[in-house]
Amino acid sequence: MTTVLMPLPSEEFDPTEAAVPWKRLREANIDVVFATPDGQPAHCDPMSLRGVVFRQIGTKAADRKIYHELEQDPAFRSPIRYDAIKASEYAAIHLSGGHAPGMKPYLESKILQQQIVEFFALGRTVSAVCHGQVLLARSIDPSTQKSVLHGRRVTALTKLLERIGFWLTVWTLGRRFRTYPEYVEDEVIRAIGDASKFERGPQPASYEKGFTVTDGNLITARWPGDAAELGKRLVEKLEANCIA
Repeated sequence: MTTVLMPLPSEEFDPTEAAVPWKRLREANIDVVFATPDGQPAHCDPMSLRGVVFRQIGTKAADRKIYHELEQDPAFRSPIRYDAIKASEYAAIHLSGGHAPGMKPYLESKILQQQIVEFFALGRTVSAVCHGQVLLARSIDPSTQKSVLHGRRVTALTKLLERIGFWLTVWTLGRRFRTYPEYVEDEVIRAIGDASKFERGPQPASYEKGFTVTDGNLITARWPGDAAELGKRLVEKLEANCIA
């Protein structure tokens, strides 16, 4: 049975970016194993579920329903610890995003960064969305001393999307929509080493037309509106690998 690893922070991850790809994987009869820092169930960003700015920014109703399904999944309720991850046991890893402060231990985890390098070394499929690419950018291959993103074609949360989220919420949430002083796009481009390889996709971004970029075994997307398309591409990649 094909199995995908989905590490999450203890709290405040984006519910759509985890739940929607999970749903696509389970519909394709692909198992998902979750991992958290302490082996306890993760909790998503409650503000995303409730919505902010008169509920105009946040998880869509259909995706909220999928997230509540995810909460009942026995695998989600019984995650392994980060330090128990063995990359060789999985066909792929999916890295969800999120912008809230609770994401930082996940984005800064040296254990996850080391395991991600191993996933790439083994040629496993890697998918990431939004701030998930920050974790990739910080995963340094010791053999090259460069990020696993170096030289890759990649997308991630664009500067435009991050700015829009910030300016629409700063009056009520302060800097909550700016996880770090540096924009995600800028950090990812620095890791790639070539700005021409960063793809921003259609502008404005919309839920009706998801956007992903595939470069070999790496699949990336920008924001929650791309999560369904990302899940579809991940399933296709895993099924193609099985046939091969």
